[in-house]
Amino acid sequence: MNWWVHSLYESYGLVVLFSWAFWVIFSIVLHELAHGWAAIANGDNTPREMGHMTMNPIVHMGRMSLFFFVILGIAWGLMPINPRRFRHERRGRVLVAAAGPAMNLLLAFITLTAAGAWVWAVTSGRITVATHIAANVEQFLFWGGFINLLLGAFNLLPIPPLDGSAILAGAHPALDRFYNTPAVRMYGMLVVLFFFFRVIDDPLQRTAGTAASTYVNWVEDRLIGPGTGSASDSFPEDAEEPDNSAAETMPPGN
Repeated sequence: MNWWVHSLYESYGLVVLFSWAFWVIFSIVLHELAHGWAAIANGDNTPREMGHMTMNPIVHMGRMSLFFFVILGIAWGLMPINPRRFRHERRGRVLVAAAGPAMNLLLAFITLTAAGAWVWAVTSGRITVATHIAANVEQFLFWGGFINLLLGAFNLLPIPPLDGSAILAGAHPALDRFYNTPAVRMYGMLVVLFFFFRVIDDPLQRTAGTAASTYVNWVEDRLIGPGTGSASDSFPEDAEEPDNSAAETMPPGN
């Protein structure tokens, strides 16, 4: 298996490689901060007391996660919480777990909207920049949206230790008991790794890429006008996708 950095650079170039690394790390940090903000809002001050309400990626990801990201393209983060301190424990667990993927989907919406608006601004002459700069900015924004769609969707899978399982565990006592079964927790990570390499690597990437491209084109059409044509070509359908994607896999409080 090729090193993901080399594969991404050879397939897409330096701008996309930088965009990928930046957005994975930045998005995981904001994902974890969203867990922390939600925990604090629900009465648990543990994230602040533990010094995790910071933009420092080393605090959220740790050196081991950053090492694995460089070597394998896999990354994760952690936000310490104490559900027993929530004003309403069960509702708080659901809201805190959902906050991370919600942040990723919000980032995807912002960056993809910005990508469409950027193309409109350049195409309409409202912003005048060199062609390569215009293309690089569009790629940077597009890949930010694409990566956050992946992170949001992946973390909503109902498999421990992903956030989707924490949402369900907080929603119903029977599911809580199921997800806290030692065997389920032990084998959950193996299932996550299977999904990472078998699902994230192909169908989920293609689905996220199609969704991102479709939305960017829709924004362009709304601003430029239908029939004018789209300048968005950041994720062509026939392009070979990178060998690995990074996912924030650790649930809050685990």
